[in-house]
Amino acid sequence: MRGADLDEVIAIERKVFSAPWSRSLYRDELAITDTRRYLVASEHRRVVGYVGLMMILDEAHVTTIAVDSAHQGRGIGKLLLYRVLLDAIALGATCATLEVRVSNTAAQALYHQFGFVPAGIRKNYYADVNEDGLVMWAYGLGEEASRHRLEKVRASLEERALLVRADDPRGLPR
Repeated sequence: MRGADLDEVIAIERKVFSAPWSRSLYRDELAITDTRRYLVASEHRRVVGYVGLMMILDEAHVTTIAVDSAHQGRGIGKLLLYRVLLDAIALGATCATLEVRVSNTAAQALYHQFGFVPAGIRKNYYADVNEDGLVMWAYGLGEEASRHRLEKVRASLEERALLVRADDPRGLPR
């Protein structure tokens, strides 16, 4: 993600979240290059999804992930999460965490494919809609079981032609 992407990112943010992040928050996050990673997925030079990651020691926190509603259900969220978790592992992450609405079972099913498991509830985490957040963790990033899960995800992305090859950047978030 670059500053030039922010108009499109904010447009998606406003469509999919009831409490969207501000442009200044994204600008601040993009300025932190040692512990943050923000990626976008684009189609025909238009941003269709994005993901953010914050590193804290050896823990990766998925701070945000969204796909434009017109492009949901096509595997773009899976591709983004795959790529950002690869980045997290490269940065030394041994585990990853995120919060998701308790009602968002589709997202929970996606996260489960990456080894995320429920670990607790944050009461009224999404205060704007009075909904609890489910805290999920994925442990052992980089270990054999995690590598196997990521290979399965990779194969499914290749099958859907969202990921061409590991050494071919086409179809990958930038």
